[in-house]
Amino acid sequence: MSPESVMPRDPLVQALTAALAAPFEPREVKYKPQMVKNNRCLAMAYIDARLIQDRLDEVLGVENWEDGYRILPDGSVMCRLRVKLGDRWIAKTDVGSPSEQPDGGDRLKAAFSDALKRAAVKFGIGRYLYRLPAQWVDYDPVKKQIAQVPTMPAFGIPKGKGAPARPQAAPKTDAPKDEAPKVEAPKVEPVDATKTGLPANGQELHRRLQDYDAKLASLKLCQRGQLLAHVTQAGVKAGYTANLTDWTGPAIPFAVDAVKAFEQTARQPKPEPRTAA
Repeated sequence: MSPESVMPRDPLVQALTAALAAPFEPREVKYKPQMVKNNRCLAMAYIDARLIQDRLDEVLGVENWEDGYRILPDGSVMCRLRVKLGDRWIAKTDVGSPSEQPDGGDRLKAAFSDALKRAAVKFGIGRYLYRLPAQWVDYDPVKKQIAQVPTMPAFGIPKGKGAPARPQAAPKTDAPKDEAPKVEAPKVEPVDATKTGLPANGQELHRRLQDYDAKLASLKLCQRGQLLAHVTQAGVKAGYTANLTDWTGPAIPFAVDAVKAFEQTARQPKPEPRTAA
């Protein structure tokens, strides 16, 4: 296949898929023992279905994804997950297995959750968890639970929410020569939303962006969800998390600048199509 025959990817779709596949906060990742040997076990990472639903809501909006389920004869469940990427609806399916719980309703509920998680992986959500290295950790055989939280590698940690502070020169000190002088980390002044009119936190930022996204879409300046995707992609490239509701401090004015740049581009007059004389 020649390079000329490959269709260029839509930047909006690229931004959405990158945001869907972004790592979760390590505290949101759970672990269960896959193999137990005395007081040690092989830990397996997983996320729950509600976390996946939150990611779909945050990146796409509640109106731009839907799920359907079918119970199969063997008791497993098939999930069909449809998401809107750009101007296309794309569906992916997978099957979840029931748990070994004694209650039949709980077993079926586990199959529904498992099916959603497996279908979501096909859109990149949580796929990085399958690349985590195997880790043996402490295990409590009495409580039958993991007693030590595994270490998350660098690729499984969201990028920093704030820009790295510039190092400052070490202050003069009378400390002995064999003792390294202490350098205080520079302080980052918080954004005072009452003085700037900016959103006070990530939740308010996300709400305002959703409202403004709908306004620009109603004016036919962009597609619904395109502004949110643009700000999220710009933030991920700048080192912020893909979850806009977590943004704070310098991330707030960064988002405002990203909105201004997006709107300026959207309002530029489109070139007239050239016609043959």
